[in-house]
Amino acid sequence: MVELGREGWPIGTYLAGLDAPLRSELLAIAPEQRVRAGQTLIAQGASTDQVLVLRTRGSRSPACVKVVGCLENGAEVLLGIRVSGDLVGEMAVIRDTSRSADVIACTDGAVHRLPKERFLGFLHRHPEAWRLLATMLGDRLDWANQRRLDFAGYPVDQRLARVIVQLAERHGYPVADGVHLGIDLTQEELGKLIGAAKESAIKAVRQMRGAGLIATGYRRTVIVDLEGLKAYAMDDR
Repeated sequence: MVELGREGWPIGTYLAGLDAPLRSELLAIAPEQRVRAGQTLIAQGASTDQVLVLRTRGSRSPACVKVVGCLENGAEVLLGIRVSGDLVGEMAVIRDTSRSADVIACTDGAVHRLPKERFLGFLHRHPEAWRLLATMLGDRLDWANQRRLDFAGYPVDQRLARVIVQLAERHGYPVADGVHLGIDLTQEELGKLIGAAKESAIKAVRQMRGAGLIATGYRRTVIVDLEGLKAYAMDDR
């Protein structure tokens, strides 16, 4: 479940890993700007001139954006979820390439839009910030590799259970009936995280709901039995 690190930033995010002086210096590069749920913050194929820092505004759960890649045939793939304290768009800046995916706000929140050259200057001045960035990118690669391994080794319902557990462990928070996932995603979006078709994802959700492991509503997932869901995800069939 979501844990707060330094000065309230979610543990595991880039800003949680920075010392206070470096965090203040980074955020001072650009003013905070409000964003609304559904707003496109980065467009796939656009030129690269900014890195975004995400932050929450008045919510108990972290601000959230989804990273969506669009294929030539029109299909969409949900590549990842980012929350307050995370950086978004840093890879295109470092590699000097166009944007590889859309970034869309799932919740109201705020961003700092850091100009490319000033962000790179910050990294060059502070080797420890570079090292932390490398660690963060390694963690994201591990996440992507785990999804590929899950795809090869588990059926859809277990893949979905595994990703729900991982999301809840990082972003979730307690509610009256269990653990809220901490991120508002549709069943179709959850399916896209594991490479499953909409119908397969809905069927998998129905199975877990019928087993009393989760409860769902509109863009809402609550884990009713976390230990049971972990066992379900690891069941050797």
